Amino acid sequence: MLDKIFQDRKDKLTRLRELGLEEWPRRFPDVVASENVLAAAPPEGETEPSSESFRVAGRLLALRRFGKAGFGDLWDRTGKIQIGFQKDRLPEVDFQVYKLLDLGDIVGIEGRVGRTRTGEVTIWADRVELLSKALAPPPEKFHGLQDHELRHRRRYVDLFVNREVLDTFRCRSEIVRYLRGFLDERGFLEVETPMLHPIAGGAAARPFTTHHNTLDMDLYLRIAPELYLKRLIVGGLERVYEIGRNFRNEGISTRHNPEFTMLELYQAYADYQDIIALTEEMLSEVFRRFAGGTALKVGDRTIDVSTPWARRGYEELLQEHAGIGLNDSEGVQRKAAELKIDIAGLDLHKATNAIFEHTVEPTLIEPTFVIDYPKAICPLAKADPARPEIAERFELFINRLEIANAFSELNDPIDQEQRFRAQVDSRDEEAPAEVDLDYVRALSHGMPPAGGLGIGIDRLVMLATDSASIRDVILFPLLRRLSSDEEASQESEAAQ
Repeated sequence: MLDKIFQDRKDKLTRLRELGLEEWPRRFPDVVASENVLAAAPPEGETEPSSESFRVAGRLLALRRFGKAGFGDLWDRTGKIQIGFQKDRLPEVDFQVYKLLDLGDIVGIEGRVGRTRTGEVTIWADRVELLSKALAPPPEKFHGLQDHELRHRRRYVDLFVNREVLDTFRCRSEIVRYLRGFLDERGFLEVETPMLHPIAGGAAARPFTTHHNTLDMDLYLRIAPELYLKRLIVGGLERVYEIGRNFRNEGISTRHNPEFTMLELYQAYADYQDIIALTEEMLSEVFRRFAGGTALKVGDRTIDVSTPWARRGYEELLQEHAGIGLNDSEGVQRKAAELKIDIAGLDLHKATNAIFEHTVEPTLIEPTFVIDYPKAICPLAKADPARPEIAERFELFINRLEIANAFSELNDPIDQEQRFRAQVDSRDEEAPAEVDLDYVRALSHGMPPAGGLGIGIDRLVMLATDSASIRDVILFPLLRRLSSDEEASQESEAAQ
């Protein structure tokens, strides 16, 4: 079936060549966006076309032929516009081109804009040019497919047949642009730091490893830019941020992709309370601008994101939902057994945090800053001077998702080196395998007190666009490679 469709469409390319036309034209200049043509249409009730001619181009996703006339729906980046084809309006060769068109073709149209008798804005074609022949047809039922994996694998099709998908990624771009503007206005400088690191650090995660042939050294795809950004704070930049990819060699789920986008920033002469205020102001405005206001629609629930957002202590929440406190070894063992959580090999604080993740995080629906984590699980955060076992750290949760993570940054080089060495000695697979002595050296030159923040862009966009999976907001999420038989099966399904 597919082979026959492919051959039929190739035959139409041959027919185009026989008409003396270029099969794959190089350009179609002076194109006007469809939304601008719609704005120039005659008012309702007038059917006389405009005197001005417009050139539009896009993908043909509907075609209705009626002998010597017909209509088609042309989609470009701004939306849809109807094209009217009439034999007596078109040069003979252009009418022949019209007859060779198929769904999915990229076409260029020149004509005047008017309205049909039913009032629909229409460009009445005076010229028709086939700009790119779609040898593979758009799947007729693609919009209704429940196989999300197929849509993620064929994102190039998903985008042009499901307009809401294109709108999601346009929204993502606008959110990132807004975040940049917000920070730029407040004196932050956007920078770029390495993605290839000689030491994996800046977060607790398993890295991807690669090898540089010339230098004959192993390198790691960055799991976080934190240690490089804080070097810049030492250097005097004072307010810096980076928006870029991080890589973590971990599981894949609706909330996790091995490569993901983070906004990470650092502000000198601030602490985590200052960063809470900045985060609340910045993200509440994201929801106001891009998600319709303070009532955030997420699946079948509506979340109130009006400020101020709740501040809750880590230990308070742990006691409330798990019935245990910090340093409660017996309570942790009992609760882990009750919840069937495997804590073998975990120290007390990591085991406690595993229970926190199972009992507390699922309850955090409304925006909540969870503050004051155990210092033992925060190796880069400054301790609370009144409670040395507590770190000045917060995580922001909305709809059970961790959206942001922040600290008052540790700037004591002696303390930092000791914590690094404890990490290395733990032999935890998510901890650095060696101490980053250059970072310690940087701190020894003096880093001002600072607050830092990391925001998961993908998860933020999930919330703002009411997307159920992180794959829905990443253009090309990582997917398992298919066998040739699986590829053939999906090809057949997509064509149905």
